[in-house]
Amino acid sequence: MTPILDVAGYTLEYRARTGGLRVLDDVSVQIGQGEVLGLVGESGSGKTSFAWAVMRALPRNAVEVAGTMTLGGQDLRTLDIGRRISMVFQDPQASLNPTLTLGRQVTEVLRRHRGMSKAEAWEAAVEALDHVGLRDPQALMRRYPHEVSGGEKQRVMIATAFATRPDLIVFDEPTTALDVITGARILELFARLRAETGVAALYISHDLALVTRVADRVAVLDRGRIVEQADASRIFAAPSADYTKRLVAAVPRPEHRLATLTPQPEALLELDGLSVTYARRRLFAATPKPNAEDICFTLHRGEILGLVGESGSGKSTIARAIAGLVPFAGTLRHQGHTVDGPRTMQAAYRRAVQIVFQHPDASLNPRHTVQTLLSRPLKLFGGEVSEIPRLLDQVRLPASYAQRYPHQLSGGEKQRVAIARAFAARPSLVICDEITAPLDVSVQASVISLLLDLHRATGTAYLFITHDLNLVRQFAHRLAVMQQGRLVDMQSVDAVAGGSGIAYTRDLINASPLPVGAYCDDT
Repeated sequence: MTPILDVAGYTLEYRARTGGLRVLDDVSVQIGQGEVLGLVGESGSGKTSFAWAVMRALPRNAVEVAGTMTLGGQDLRTLDIGRRISMVFQDPQASLNPTLTLGRQVTEVLRRHRGMSKAEAWEAAVEALDHVGLRDPQALMRRYPHEVSGGEKQRVMIATAFATRPDLIVFDEPTTALDVITGARILELFARLRAETGVAALYISHDLALVTRVADRVAVLDRGRIVEQADASRIFAAPSADYTKRLVAAVPRPEHRLATLTPQPEALLELDGLSVTYARRRLFAATPKPNAEDICFTLHRGEILGLVGESGSGKSTIARAIAGLVPFAGTLRHQGHTVDGPRTMQAAYRRAVQIVFQHPDASLNPRHTVQTLLSRPLKLFGGEVSEIPRLLDQVRLPASYAQRYPHQLSGGEKQRVAIARAFAARPSLVICDEITAPLDVSVQASVISLLLDLHRATGTAYLFITHDLNLVRQFAHRLAVMQQGRLVDMQSVDAVAGGSGIAYTRDLINASPLPVGAYCDDT
């Protein structure tokens, strides 16, 4: 049987004034009818370039040097793919036009690719949204993207992709921006639609554990070359390429506990009835809506407390309240001293409590060198600029990086600079807000290793906010669980591993994918 997608010896370069950059080199893969091929590899390995090549959406400086690429036996390079290939992107917010209703966007696709009338497209769109489990699709069609959740937006994208009845769907990290429960529901939806339609799919992800649950076969891409292809269960149970072994070994497994300091009994931070309210303005009134309500917990010196929960549960809101970035009600005590709100936070508190954000691009000024970025907290909190080489060495970056700008750094390197900036203040608590979410598994593992080295060297406590329960269970002492603005569970990690905790906590854990028969390199 002719494969749906057949790529043979495909080589791609990007041309620039400084010469050619080869991003794909002699790539050969096939995807059969109803088959899901997982494409994995680190950031920069060429995964997204391959997706753009399949979608025929390459930039102008791209040069296809060699090889063939066919869809159902027809040359993709001369074929108008039209509705035959659909794509679901990582961030649905960036894929949807914020100025158009969801209904307008879905019906436009159906009218263009299936030749429907306006009325037919509307009816088909409502049916498609209903089919992916969206409640009240008629009402949803009249909403704008900002009026629905991230999971709902991704369901709209999936409904649109399947509604065109394509031969192939390309998924590019479709659950990375979602929490574990929402992500699990999206994958269940994909599995159901796949079984109903028999569509072929290319599933691109850096989440190796997830890929073992989704794909039939997996191709591993390293610096533009396919280094290994095999069935999903076998490639992770017995990888043959050294690169694949390193990737699989970096996948977090909660049973592999990492070394940490034992917390001290002394309370470092106490939250008693803390709440944050955001006012949602309507046409005639402002309706306050609690985003975090009646939060009570104590974080001890040297403790690593994992804060988990679905998107919108209030995790980041609590982090911003503690860091003094939003006003709050209730009581916050730091080392026994009461803090009433951001305006009463003295320099000592600001120094002691630091925060590292999810996206370093948004928190590092692109116009400043690394030296300038690190010198500011040093000057604010009594340090010396001469300490910058030491800070860079602490986060495993060369001293020469002090002269670089953020755009000259990789994602992992930027996050290391953000960590160095936090530790420049010599804090007693660092809040880590989803800092590993955008990173691939190997870079994630190196950042966690760095954080734990700093923890053991300085005794700094962490409030570690994440969607990845497998990751945080490797090193946290306790887990705090948020749901709809409330703290609903607090357990030691050992208790959670033993099955303790409420049903919602167990649901979060069950929704976190573990690799099937994962290879373990004990060396």
